[in-house]
Amino acid sequence: MTAPRPIRFVHQGQLTAVAGLPPTTTVLQYLREHARCAGTKEGCAEGDCGACTVLVGELDAQGDAVELRNVNACIQLLPMLDGKALLTVEDLGGSADLNPVQQALVDCHGSQCGFCTPGFAMTMQAIYERHQAAGTRPARQELADDLSGNLCRCTGYRPILDAGERMFDAPVRTLDRAPIVEALRALRDDPSLHYEAPSRSGAMQRVFAPRSADELAALREAMPQARLVAGATDVGLWVNKQQRELGDVILTGRVDDLRRVEQAPDGLLRIGAAVSLEDAWAALTARVPALRELWLRFASPPVRHAGTLGGNIANGSPIGDGAPALIALGARIVLRRGATRRAMPLEDFYLDYMKNALEAGEFVESLEVPALPAGTRLRGYKLAKRYDSDISAVCAVLSLRLEDGVVRDARFAFGGMAAIVKRAAKAEAAVAGRAWDEAASLAAAEALREDFSPMTDLRASASYRERAAANLIRRFWLETRANAPIAAESASVWQAVNLQRSVA
Repeated sequence: MTAPRPIRFVHQGQLTAVAGLPPTTTVLQYLREHARCAGTKEGCAEGDCGACTVLVGELDAQGDAVELRNVNACIQLLPMLDGKALLTVEDLGGSADLNPVQQALVDCHGSQCGFCTPGFAMTMQAIYERHQAAGTRPARQELADDLSGNLCRCTGYRPILDAGERMFDAPVRTLDRAPIVEALRALRDDPSLHYEAPSRSGAMQRVFAPRSADELAALREAMPQARLVAGATDVGLWVNKQQRELGDVILTGRVDDLRRVEQAPDGLLRIGAAVSLEDAWAALTARVPALRELWLRFASPPVRHAGTLGGNIANGSPIGDGAPALIALGARIVLRRGATRRAMPLEDFYLDYMKNALEAGEFVESLEVPALPAGTRLRGYKLAKRYDSDISAVCAVLSLRLEDGVVRDARFAFGGMAAIVKRAAKAEAAVAGRAWDEAASLAAAEALREDFSPMTDLRASASYRERAAANLIRRFWLETRANAPIAAESASVWQAVNLQRSVA
């Protein structure tokens, strides 16, 4: 265990050290209350509106460049910045020297009250930097997808999207990253973070940020009561909305071993537990393109940049969208305690509402996803009240393996239908060993009534969930039937929304 030290990060191009602040101080609170950088705004304090968007930078694997990602400052805990760079709207340009993003927002009248504008500007800067580096220019729909984590209540989105296109017309002017690279290199030799300070209640609180899986395993075994925190996209709400004390915290975001996506020779895709949601979904979608819409609709880009797939799976929410996809793909979860590892099918990991098979001192090390067998047809569906950045009422990922038109294996995984994400065993049995035809799909939809007794809540009624889930099986058949399958987008209620967004 390393000696306690301050949190060290790069802010406004300079090395910054912070000590004495409560470990659950958010990045937003630090900026507004301590750094006096008031451009970043608080809207929702739960990672939904994007008014607090900032850029967080890390050195790439070679240590030669900075990778920038937009995240929500309101649910990022200050110790999570250790060893990284923080950029805010103050870094973009002053009123006398607007950069291309700011100038485009002015020219296109993309701001009225201005409260959400700093967040939009930071997301747009991330878009601008990424495309300038790649020598590409985003389509309007791509801009809309990338901006889905930023909400506006004044202008509507047309002028903001106009500005997103206009910013690429100006002479290229990207951020000067050289000073940031130099400063981040100076932080690489810092020991693993061990931060101690009084919590908001006055009790001493410790935060550890190990750098290797072995170091994490040792800490976890020695401190089984400590709270593991990955992206804080859920824990941040506990702090902001419930005023919960976290006790000792172990951060997983700096564990390099757990931040890797590896392709094994046998086709196994291994996703470390600390791989971001964005990178994990990119890897899954590269393998299974049918999951792309589920990826785009999984929260928002700032949440996907901060959160991890391992954290989403370990959290075990029955309305989480990661578990249905992985269960339908036949994934296994790898758990570790000390030097001991054990693996199990992901569906066996969930025991009851918010209860799982983790034992004291264990943590999720990785997720293993096998290659899809030949003849597999798979689709992912998300039903929610909003298209972008909303929590599912029902999430379904349905998979069939066919041989000569006959179902040899079925994996129908549903979220939002029970206390845990689970497979629909009766519906799967209803199609096993028979031709994949309309009669089989109707039998599966009928059997689904025996698999689930969904609840009524603010997101949907029990009757809606029951009927909608059955209809998704019907839709799955329409998209995968042997004769004249329909295109996925033509069966989507959101197709009209996408068309409107693309021409808005």
